[in-house]
Formats: sequence, structure tokens, C-alpha cells
Amino acid sequence: MATKRKILATFALTYANSTLHLGHLVGALQGDMWSRFQRMRGHDCFYISGSDSHGTPIMIQAEKMGITPKELITENHAKQRQDFIDFLVDFDSYQPTHSSDNQTLVEEIFKRHVKQNNIVQHTIKQFFDPVKNMFLPDRYIKGECPNCHAKDQYGDNCEVCGTTYLPTDLINPYSALSGAKPVEKESLHYFFKLQNFADFLTQWTRQGHIQETVSNKLDEWFKDGLREWDISRDKPYFGFQIPGETDKYFYVWLDAPVGYMASFKHLCNQRTNLNFDDYWNEDSTAELYHFIGKDIIYFHALFWPAILHGAQYRTPSEIFVNGFLTIDGQKMSKSRGTFIKARTYLDHLNPEYLRYYLAAKISDNIEDLDINFEDFTQRVNADLVGKFINIASRTASFINKYFAGQLSATCTEPALYNEFVQMGNEIENRINQMQFSHAIRLIMQLADRANQYIDEKKPWTLAKDPTRLQEVQDVCSMGLNLFRVLMIYLKPILPKTAKQVEEFLNVPELSWNDREKPLLNHTLREFQPLITRIDPKQIEALKMSAKEDIEKTITAIETPAVATTTNQAETSAHINIDDFGKIDLRIAKILEADSVEGADKLLRLKVALGEETRQIFAGIKSAYKPEELVGRHVVIVANLAPRKMRFGVSEGMVLCAGDGKDLFVICPDPGAESGMKVK
Repeated sequence: MATKRKILATFALTYANSTLHLGHLVGALQGDMWSRFQRMRGHDCFYISGSDSHGTPIMIQAEKMGITPKELITENHAKQRQDFIDFLVDFDSYQPTHSSDNQTLVEEIFKRHVKQNNIVQHTIKQFFDPVKNMFLPDRYIKGECPNCHAKDQYGDNCEVCGTTYLPTDLINPYSALSGAKPVEKESLHYFFKLQNFADFLTQWTRQGHIQETVSNKLDEWFKDGLREWDISRDKPYFGFQIPGETDKYFYVWLDAPVGYMASFKHLCNQRTNLNFDDYWNEDSTAELYHFIGKDIIYFHALFWPAILHGAQYRTPSEIFVNGFLTIDGQKMSKSRGTFIKARTYLDHLNPEYLRYYLAAKISDNIEDLDINFEDFTQRVNADLVGKFINIASRTASFINKYFAGQLSATCTEPALYNEFVQMGNEIENRINQMQFSHAIRLIMQLADRANQYIDEKKPWTLAKDPTRLQEVQDVCSMGLNLFRVLMIYLKPILPKTAKQVEEFLNVPELSWNDREKPLLNHTLREFQPLITRIDPKQIEALKMSAKEDIEKTITAIETPAVATTTNQAETSAHINIDDFGKIDLRIAKILEADSVEGADKLLRLKVALGEETRQIFAGIKSAYKPEELVGRHVVIVANLAPRKMRFGVSEGMVLCAGDGKDLFVICPDPGAESGMKVK
């Protein structure tokens, strides 16, 4: 084995305003499987995470529930922790960021940067809610987009046209908390001078610490120039108070990543042989890996390395970025019924089904992963039950029945066994490179080969001849040894099944190198059923429960009614029939759709309007994949003045409906043709 490595892996902190949903499991399971694999290889690998426990949303939600923020995060932290445990995620430490360890580290890092002039103060103008008596974060300000004039857009960007802007640019802004019209007030804030680390970050992001596609994305920010980052918030705010201040708090995105350090510090405090500095000092020889979602790349690949480097701490060895999770081809959505809580899944299905299914899809890129439940059922039933478990179930009965559980004293097919052993080197390389899907393909190829061997030897036929029982023992022993090798390869993915198999094989915990020698002249315990097939009724029950969850909680997650009713008078002035008659609404057919490079939310559409074709840029990328739109009929505003954007000219507007969380294009009934006027 190679030199023993010291590894610390982290999973992105889960926000403590709710329990887990299946989307949280993508990165968590990826990190868990990778960490388990490293431990099987004999390395010292710790896997940590925690709950992100600060911020305005926590404070607001606790207020709605009539409890304190501390009570809210304590309750949700415990639920999250249990969900992870039940999904077999083996965190060595899972701590809330609202801890004394984290506060000490944040204050220390802040003071180090102040000393190096990396933190400055500026007076800025912000929107202030006169009813709630608080400054409003961007997400709690809504209004009319200054560019396309779409209503009810958030304070930082428009979900319709994709334009980014300042909250003060909104037309008719209102507070999403009270519905009141906000006023501008000045406030003194602390800023981290990210631009001081431009040279360091330019080099760091091109040294193999992140995927190449992520590096290319970061280049866009370098071209625009790194800017100062506001790291403070005004009271009322749930977080850590800035030293020397009475009404200023650290912004959650400063103390959240420091939570990785604090969670590990907590672990070190519990273990006498574990030293914090060995893993976090700037000259540390240990390895540090972060598993994160693609929505928080900026913070982890720019802001976080700069914070660490400037405070004389080590930077990450590598950041593994994963895509989002979709359900049956659609993004996780409460309104579409595709939002599934982790606990709801656990109420109906084995967690190892999901672990295996995601492993079969995880690659080293950052594409979104989709759970197609028909494919999910087929893959689990065919691969895990029909191929893998089948090897043991069809051979163990002969060993138990005829040989009292005793395996053969010799390996009668050394070449075949060695083929399985040697494939482990390639599987190891693939897992190290985060190419789990490729590793699964190799493992299932071996499972096919093992089943083929058993089919060729036909022990059920041999057993009918008393003179050939030795062959039966040899064949079935070989089959079970091949099964054992496959279990070693799958153990990081199926840890619960691995324990059951270790019990059945009557062996200590399986390590990666155990594959090199077969079990010979060894006594097994009686075989017990391991993984059962998925019944389609279980999937239907899961979907039904998910919809019931949404119905029960939808009122709790909606914006308070006062914000909607108060806003109506301010943002929805009446128009008469003549005003409406000026709008030319037409049916258009989408001929082409593709993503717009450099725009996170825009799709470029080529539409047919009768005999005419037009180009329209629509901010609907969050809701639709381009290929889903081609051929669909939509309603557009046909007489909107052409608008020049940096991507090209947009010659109309696609009408959508939405609630601030989800978007739906408005489609006519079947039979409508492009060019028809909407009356």
C-alpha cells in the first residue's frame, strides 16, 4: 500500500432553517462514499460537516414560529443529524456553527485580517423596513425589474430577464416581510478586500484544486475584477457580534465556512491523539477536501481560500463540485410535487437504494443528477438484486446444505479470481478521481462475469450426482469468493449490506486489500436475505407521501399575506381596456433553445410567429432544460420594443407564471398555431 495519508473531508453545511431533502444527499453521500473508501485503503480520513445556523432567515422563521433562533436551530440540527445517520452518512463530527469554538476562530481570523489591512469600513445606503425596524437583505426586498418591468422580482436579480441590479434600482420596492415601502438609510459596514488576493487566487484556481470547468467559470469573475465583500450585518441579526461593536454582526458567509474548522476542533477536543494544527496550519502536510454544490462555488473557490490564506491557515487541497438533483427530469419543486424530504424517502425505501443509484451516476463533472424512478427501480432490482446479491443467494445454499458452511481448501480458478483482483486497481483509480459511475460499471461487469461462471458450471446439476460434490463445493466456493471481492468494492457505497455480509462470511471488517487473498477452508454462517427488490407500489407510496408533505407545509413557507395585500396597491395600479388593447399577445412555436454563455438564468429561443422567426432571451433556465422547450407553443408579447442585451437583441417576451420560487411558461391548448393572436 502507498504511504498512509492524513485526510480531512468536509460536506457543505446544511442551512438550519429546515430538515433535509434529497438534494442535500447528493454531496453528502458522495463525500461519505469517498471517505469510507479512503478508510478502507488504510488512510486516516475524517469526514465532518454541520448545520449553518446564522442569518436573517433563521431569525425571521423563529419569530414566525414563536420560538427563539437557538431553539429553532437546535431542533433542526438534531433532525438533520438523524437523517444523515439513517442514510448511513458517517460524519466524525457534525456541529452547528453557533458554537463557542466557531466564534473564537471567526474572531481570530477577523483580527488577523484587520491587522493586515484586508478589512476596511465603508458607509453604504441600504433599504430599511420602517415597520420591522430592520435593514433588509436582498432576498427580502421585492419590486418591479428596472429592465423588463416584471413584477415581484427579488432585490438582486430578475428571474424573468436575468438582469442583475442593486435593490435601490427596483421600481416600487416593498418589504417581503411587512409589505411596507422601504426607506434608504446609511450604515457603516465592514468589507473584506478580496481584490488583495487576486494574484494568489488566479494561480490557486489553476493549480488543480478545482475542476477545469469550475476554473473556467471563475475566470469570468477575474475578468470583471474581484470586489470587496460585505462581511457585516446590522442588528437585529442572529449571529456572532463583531468584537468592539454593539449593533454589528458577522455576515453568515464569513462564519459558515469557518464552521468546518470549528467542527473539526470539536472532534479534536474529544480525542487526545488528534491535533487541530496538524490539519489546519498553513504548512500542514495533511490533505483537505471540500464537497459542495455548484451554487456555492464563489464562496468556496474564491472567498474561502483568500480568507484562509490571509489568516495563515492552509487552503483546500481540492474542491469537488456536484450538480443539483432533479426528480423525473424536473428540478426539485414543491409546486410540481417533485420535492421529497429525506425522512419521507426513509419512511418508504432502503437508503442503500439511493446510495447505489447516485453512485451509478456520479462523475467528475458538475452535471445535474436525475432520479428517474422507473430507471431507479430497474437499476436497483437488476444490478443489486439480480446481479450482485444473486451470486451469493444461488451458491450459499449448496455450501450450507452439503458442506456445513465449509469453503473449499483450494482456489480452483486462480486466473478468474486474479481477474477480479486486478480490476480493483482500475476501480480504485476511478473512485479516487470521483468517477463513481465508471467504477460501478466495472463492478457490474465483474458481477456479470461471476454469474456467467456459475451458469457455465451449473452447481445445481452437479449436485444431483453424489460423485461430483467436490466440484459443487469448488464452484460455489469460487462464486462466494468472487461475491466477497465485489462486496469489498461496493462496501463504501453499501455499508449496511457490507456488515451483513461480513457476518455471513464470518470475517472481520473487510478492507480494500482483503481482496488479494481468497477465503479458503473457511466456515461461513448461514446465509440470510440481504437486499430485496423494489415494489413499484413503494415508489407510488413515496410520491403520494411527498405530495402530502407539501400540502401540510405549503402555508408555512409562503410569504405572509400582509406582504401580498399591502403590495397590491403599490405595484398593481389598474389599467383600462384600452391600455390592455395595446399589448399584442401572440402564439409562438419554439424552434430552437440553447443556453447563453455567461448568463446563469437565460435561454436563447428561436421562435416562429406565423411566417416570421424571432430571437427571444428568456430567464427560464432555472425551470426548463433547452431540449424540453423545442416544439412547444408559448404566449409572447409580440409588440414589445426590441431590447439590445450583451448577448444579442431580444425581440419579444415569453409569458410565464410564478410564485417567486418556480416558473411555468404559459402554453395554449392543443390546436393553437403560431402567429395566432391571443384575445
